[in-house]
Amino acid sequence: MTDREGCIALNMVQGIGYARFSALVEAFGAPEKALFRSAAEYRSVPGIGSALAAELASFDYSGEVECELEIADRAGVQILTLYDNAYPAVLKELYDPPLCLYVRGRLPEFPDNAVAIVGSRRISSYGERMGRALASDAAAAGFTVVSGLAYGVDTVAHTAVVDAAGTTVAVLGGGLKHIHPKENIPLARRIIETGGAVISEFPLDFPVSRTSFPRRNRIVAGLCRGTIVVEAGTESGALITARLAMENGRDVFAVPGHADNPQAQGCHKLIKEGAMLIESFDDVLNAFGAGLLPGMAPEGIPDSSDQLDANLKAVYDLIAAGECTLEEIQQALGIETGDLLSRLMHLELKFLVEKGADRRYRRIR
Repeated sequence: MTDREGCIALNMVQGIGYARFSALVEAFGAPEKALFRSAAEYRSVPGIGSALAAELASFDYSGEVECELEIADRAGVQILTLYDNAYPAVLKELYDPPLCLYVRGRLPEFPDNAVAIVGSRRISSYGERMGRALASDAAAAGFTVVSGLAYGVDTVAHTAVVDAAGTTVAVLGGGLKHIHPKENIPLARRIIETGGAVISEFPLDFPVSRTSFPRRNRIVAGLCRGTIVVEAGTESGALITARLAMENGRDVFAVPGHADNPQAQGCHKLIKEGAMLIESFDDVLNAFGAGLLPGMAPEGIPDSSDQLDANLKAVYDLIAAGECTLEEIQQALGIETGDLLSRLMHLELKFLVEKGADRRYRRIR
């Protein structure tokens, strides 16, 4: 076996995470050399108890890995390990990076153009509205949106991005054969079809469990430049994601809610602890540095409206003639929502139009 296959094999043994994997590699010299050892040899490795040593010694490495690779190939799943160049370098900065990433779809670059949007499974109408607006605007600004494909905020964020023809990545709390909830299988398919990815660190047939979700959350936070919490109670797993982001030096943003809403208390707690209060994705862009992506005009030097292409100029001219809502522009020009949001964000980033608190677009004079 190669070291890459050794990494896949050890990842399939329950109880082996990065710390024990590192101990095995240090003890035996390489992942492939850590396979096919006796229980006594495994027991001599720090952190490997008798039960785990017995599991390691009896594991059918060749058969299990061959079967896993065959199923992955048939399903169009790419397995990235710590030994692969395509493995996201940003995850190696975590104190316990995943040994493997199972990827269905296309994995984009991380983390400069990626934000996580997370929150409660029990979402209010306000939370749904804010989550959809943030995710749509993030997609229009060219950001990849990462979330966990769970009910509530996760589902709203992923759906808004694919509706806007953007890129989103779903990180699962189980293997790719166990998408949870099952109602989101069509959404997972749409994510892949629109150029995003569904990923997991767990073997293909690994079942979803309570203990697997916190591990999923560290990947969500680790992949992104910043984490946005839309709506969350004080016991929400979204707070775990936010704290993991903080621990890794990433920005954390929180959407304020009603003071008497239990699902807003987690966000308010984060704000008190130093998370940035945001009301729109413009606040996130400003925190990242005036919202400019590589290759765009520097702050303070707006592009001339005379240099706009026909698609952007049509929207600009309408707004220049008078303030408009998104719906009014859509009705006047007959543009698909995703396309229109993209054009509006480009005009905002060129400092030609702005969106007010009343969500009306106006020309910057």
